[in-house]
Amino acid sequence: MAITMMALVNFSSQPHSVELREVPVPEIGEDDVLLRVHAVSICGSDLHQYAGTHSWKVNYPVVLGHEFAGVVARVGGRVPGFEEGARVVSETAARLPADSPYLRRGLYNLDPGRLGFGYGVDGAMAAYVKAPARCLHHVPAHLALEKAALTEPCCVAYNAVCVHSHIRPGDTVAVLGPGPIGLLCAAMAKLCGAGQVVVAGLAADAQRLDVARALGADTVLGAQGEDVAAWFKAFGDGYGCDLVIDAAGVSATLKLALEIVRPAGQITKVGWGPQPLNFSLDALVQKAVRLQGSFSHNWPMWEKVLALLASGRIDVTPLMGCVSPLEEWQHAFVQMRTGAIVKGVLQP
Repeated sequence: MAITMMALVNFSSQPHSVELREVPVPEIGEDDVLLRVHAVSICGSDLHQYAGTHSWKVNYPVVLGHEFAGVVARVGGRVPGFEEGARVVSETAARLPADSPYLRRGLYNLDPGRLGFGYGVDGAMAAYVKAPARCLHHVPAHLALEKAALTEPCCVAYNAVCVHSHIRPGDTVAVLGPGPIGLLCAAMAKLCGAGQVVVAGLAADAQRLDVARALGADTVLGAQGEDVAAWFKAFGDGYGCDLVIDAAGVSATLKLALEIVRPAGQITKVGWGPQPLNFSLDALVQKAVRLQGSFSHNWPMWEKVLALLASGRIDVTPLMGCVSPLEEWQHAFVQMRTGAIVKGVLQP
């Protein structure tokens, strides 16, 4: 008889088709590791799947959760470097095409055939999760696993800001959208030497904008209904900011980004926005602006981010609104969706 566990399962594309179910503990292969999940952070994509508002293919039924940390419970016969009891985090690229040219380049995060935890294969909102050993990274001894569970969104922000964007010390950086990724992008911009970091949101984002201040943002806009474009016209020399990080989940923010970026500046888009644009991109040409997309992360970024977390140079504490048992998942989901907290962390 198979050993079972409780898991948070997304079983249909219909809204609110998520519930705790009893499922088998995963069987691992020779190159896999079975992890005892200690902490799994809730992502905005989990909330979209819960609400049925996602724009990506989901292999139903699937266990949610791709931001997680745990302890190795069992290792496959061909797994080197990881022993039972090791504290680890896992990347999200659960399955990759073996013949992928992007895998050979180290850009496996960009392969269209990539399947991730929580939508393509079973994720970590469960007592145990199966992960390929190639995805694993050791967690430094003094870094709490609850904080280590946020390595993945930190890596998304690191890729967008530290890899795909060009920040010189003293630059002005605007972050549109104070969600978890936007807030972490603001923290990364300060780490890269930005002189002025401005985080913009909506009136409903007041609590998240407070978190932006705690993470080092110099100015926050939107809580009082400020006009972001007008603010930048009045700021400094009036030409706009050097870099805009578009971390909002709507396509329309790209129009605002084009308004506030200075000529020869850069826009890095990391937020998903499936809506049509319906506006001209002439400003992109006229200002000679560089527009760059950024998606996911790869192995070296995880190593760098873990070192930054362990050293305290990145502090995710202000983002962590609650740490709850898995059974209280719905309350944590609602708190995140309403903006009461930035991040909820579940402990299966």
